[in-house]
Amino acid sequence: MLWADGRLVEGGTLPFDMGDRGLLLGDGVFDTALAVQGRIAFEAAHIDRLVAAAATLGFPADPDAIRQAMRELADTLPLAAIRTTLTRGSGPRGLAPPKEPAPFLFASAAPARAGLFFAPLRLLPTGIARNETSPASRLKTLGYLDAVLAARAATAAGFDEALFLNSQGRVACAGTGNFFVIFGDVLVTPSAEEGVLPGIVRGEILSIIAPALGLTVEERPLPPAELGRAEAVFVTNSLRLIAPVAAIGDTTYDSAGHATVQRLWAALREAVAASCGAAPDALNS
Repeated sequence: MLWADGRLVEGGTLPFDMGDRGLLLGDGVFDTALAVQGRIAFEAAHIDRLVAAAATLGFPADPDAIRQAMRELADTLPLAAIRTTLTRGSGPRGLAPPKEPAPFLFASAAPARAGLFFAPLRLLPTGIARNETSPASRLKTLGYLDAVLAARAATAAGFDEALFLNSQGRVACAGTGNFFVIFGDVLVTPSAEEGVLPGIVRGEILSIIAPALGLTVEERPLPPAELGRAEAVFVTNSLRLIAPVAAIGDTTYDSAGHATVQRLWAALREAVAASCGAAPDALNS
């Protein structure tokens, strides 16, 4: 199901301007959210991040239109993955953006898979560096080719996803999510300055869930050498929620069986359900 121009659209195609800068230059941003029983998990955070990302790129976003698109699509499935895309719109030939942009907003809904929640991942470190000097590294832009190529290589090697280091050789993120490490009662994740997109689930864990569980939170540089002494590792995003990491290259972890990871998962599951006005069991559908 699609949404564009203020209405739902059956099927999988939309009229699209072949001069749109999102298509030609990747000049746009997007958001992926989970909907449960017709409501978006952490809706306000998703909308605020998309509006802020567009502002960083220098074009406006209408939060009311974004909200309408997300909500109307959420009603189409009991458990849905909602992708909302915003481009700068069409412009003159070349790199210089139009002086008066006409942004194009569209969105789609697909069935979300409950089987992804808390499903373990095996990560393969990639030689493609995350560029922490680029503002785009901290935005969910339409330019995902590095992640596509790294994912292809990881799959070919028998892994689920790639692990990115930044240009300084420090841990940045997984291909589609934020990266966390547990050392005792300390939860460590790379900061945005390391070339990291501040994910919505990441923010929920750092600001609310981890402190409520008595965990100390550290956003800091994470050298790969520290991973050898990690008790557990996990990845977060809005569709997997928490994914325990079973391996990074040849190093294995019992992250799914770690008590702190299980506590974080239980608390996040309740937070997602509460934000959607649903029972935790709704995430099993």
